[in-house]
Amino acid sequence: MGFLDLIKSRNKELEFMFDFDLIEETSKKIHMKQLAIQTCINMIGRTISQSEFYVKKYKKIVKDDMYYCLNVRPNPNMSASQFWQTVVHKLIYDNECLVIQSDTEDLLIADSFTRVEYALVNDSFKDVTIKDFTFSRTFQMSDVIYLEYSNKKLSTMLDGLYADYGELFGRIIEFQKRKNQIRGLVNVESTYEKDEKTQRRLQGYIDKIYKAFTDKSVAFVPQQKGFKLEELKNNTQAQSVDEVNKVADGFLNQVAKALGIPISLLHGDMADVEKPTRNYMTFCIDPFLKKIKDELNAKLIDKKDYLAGKKMETKRVSNINMFDVATAVDKLRASGTFNGNELREALGEERVDDPIMDRYFITKNYQESSEALKGGEEDEA
Repeated sequence: MGFLDLIKSRNKELEFMFDFDLIEETSKKIHMKQLAIQTCINMIGRTISQSEFYVKKYKKIVKDDMYYCLNVRPNPNMSASQFWQTVVHKLIYDNECLVIQSDTEDLLIADSFTRVEYALVNDSFKDVTIKDFTFSRTFQMSDVIYLEYSNKKLSTMLDGLYADYGELFGRIIEFQKRKNQIRGLVNVESTYEKDEKTQRRLQGYIDKIYKAFTDKSVAFVPQQKGFKLEELKNNTQAQSVDEVNKVADGFLNQVAKALGIPISLLHGDMADVEKPTRNYMTFCIDPFLKKIKDELNAKLIDKKDYLAGKKMETKRVSNINMFDVATAVDKLRASGTFNGNELREALGEERVDDPIMDRYFITKNYQESSEALKGGEEDEA
């Protein structure tokens, strides 16, 4: 046998050995990104779905068909809470949401559409698709409710962030799975034939050994001639479960910051809940409601009616306990700063028709400082 024949024979043996499947691939299908996004979006959606949308005219709530549509049944297939959760989900995740009104005056959320932008006239929307139905007509901007969240899609922004966190998370998961991994070497003598039949037989034998070690607490493997199995000692320092949770929480925190959700509130910390809740409602929920309210005013209320005092209003879920602020309410009422109906609106309640609630009262002896310096009453002579 010449030198070249020896090289070819050796390469054939190496190729024969590399054909065996001795290493199990680690799964990289990690759902950390979707879990973080859905957790934050669902939290915002649940909060906004508890809000009330109504038309206010001359300081009174108008309860008409529009009120029923926005707060009870926007369309035959969705309740109001489900409708607004879907709007928020599409608004945040897709960066935009299109709501059209059907011929039966139902509000429908578009699954997909094509927006045609113009400089001086209304934009138009074509190829509007809802489930499996596509409208043949084109909708004008003035005839739809169109909400846009920001200039960049949240999903696009998070893809870059997840590239680093996902790789780190995958490495820690891999180390954790290798904690009790069985490792070994398989020595195969070169006397084995290199044909496909022998490869299948040896591969089947290796698979049986792996399955026995994986599924059974006690496993005995028969040893074959020319085939030696040697177990290696596992010295891998495995990461703790806390390290896995820290990476997942780190990514969740970044998503929460992008949406304005206080981290302590998201993780359910019970210490000092009042301040994070107030910040959450002020910096996260109120901007969403303001965006929705402005669009509803622009599309559902005429300019003349709006200037005359008719407008859309929103009442979000209140985080105020009226019993905790009863003393402050009493002082505001007793000092004449607010009347009863104004205080009711501040507490999230409707105005009442009782005339006394529109009057101002001062029950304290407020007086100027110069009057306070004077003495008591003079005795009559």
